[in-house]
Amino acid sequence: MAVDILIGLQWGDEGKGKIVDVLAPTYDIVARFQGGPNAGHTLEFEGTKHVLHQIPSGIFHPSIQNIIGNGVVLDPIVFRIEMQKLQDRGVDATQNLFISKKAALILPSHKLLDKVSEEALGKGKIGSTLKGIGPTYQDKIGRVGLRVGDILADDFKERYEKLLDRHRKTVEFYGHTLELGEQEQAFFDAVDYLRTLKLVDSEYMINNALKNGKRILAEGAQGSLLDVDFGTYPYVTSSTTLVAGACTGLGVAPRHIGEVYGIFKAYCTRVGSGPFPTELLDEVGEQIRQAGREFGSTTGRPRRCGWVDLPSLKYSIMLNGVTQLNMMKADVLTDFDVIKVCTHYRLPSGEITDQLPHSLEEEGIEPIYQELPGWRVDLNQIEAVEALPEAFNKYMSFLEEQLQVPITIASVGPDRKSTLRRENVKVV
Repeated sequence: MAVDILIGLQWGDEGKGKIVDVLAPTYDIVARFQGGPNAGHTLEFEGTKHVLHQIPSGIFHPSIQNIIGNGVVLDPIVFRIEMQKLQDRGVDATQNLFISKKAALILPSHKLLDKVSEEALGKGKIGSTLKGIGPTYQDKIGRVGLRVGDILADDFKERYEKLLDRHRKTVEFYGHTLELGEQEQAFFDAVDYLRTLKLVDSEYMINNALKNGKRILAEGAQGSLLDVDFGTYPYVTSSTTLVAGACTGLGVAPRHIGEVYGIFKAYCTRVGSGPFPTELLDEVGEQIRQAGREFGSTTGRPRRCGWVDLPSLKYSIMLNGVTQLNMMKADVLTDFDVIKVCTHYRLPSGEITDQLPHSLEEEGIEPIYQELPGWRVDLNQIEAVEALPEAFNKYMSFLEEQLQVPITIASVGPDRKSTLRRENVKVV
């Protein structure tokens, strides 16, 4: 069997949680492979909205094993709160959740480091969620960090104090004092709780499952354009958000990769700083924001909104080897008579290209649009592909022709049931 991978193709917030929840019943294991509490995967079913930050989105299916992989950075405090919220809603996640011993731990001091380093950047700030993600990955790469497996060691407290001393010196360098207050006790209480759960060598668990013919879905966080190597650097996250990250974040050999689901919105959004060629700073952008309820599920910040960007989508599809596209939130565009699609960029030199330049920050990059007719039909009321309006089908066909990958799922509303599967789609 193979590991199928679900990836965001834009700047995150594409709707990955919903699609994992929809696809999960056909899999035996759902595994998160990177990111941490900066992720916010929203699922909505039976009239209730659920937001997951670190726990895989297959957790609502009792028969499915859920794995937090080694590539994830885990905040024990946030994790414990997340588990309690599930418990309050009648979901006992302790039975089918497994946590890699090699996953990195986020300490309270990592969050303070995040805050002071972001403040020091001034106008050049990255737009961090201030969840301690970057500093935790820095410690991991610097080979000084703590991992989940370390909490089982007799000298864990000493290891913690040693790392805390390093953080204290860094915070003082920025002119601040390291004061953790109640957060430190909350951290150790959460660590005690973590010790009661299923801490595993997840790389063996996953590879043994493959040998036994189990179906595995790897769940990515953030989006391809936030990848630390290939995203809009330096306005990126600290992990590998591409398919390659599933190999290193779960311990899976490349030859085991199967289907790659690429998730994108029918338009485009971004949270925080960084270039955004198709951003709309007018009433149209605000209309999309309000219709799509585009406010961060993790931070609550309003998302920047714009038309769909095909050069960046082609780039993400190429890097990830996407085999199927899932288009999300198409219902948000219902009230537009005309929908624009960016097909190319005009560079400051006058050159027209459908490739991403080295830096999208360069002034003078102009999106070139093609206009398509809107559909003016409430897609949220449609329950079958056959009932979709002709203009909407033409929109999807145009995107498929440009991207050369079939759109196999179209999401037309937030609820689990508002997910239309398109069978036997062929790209012309």
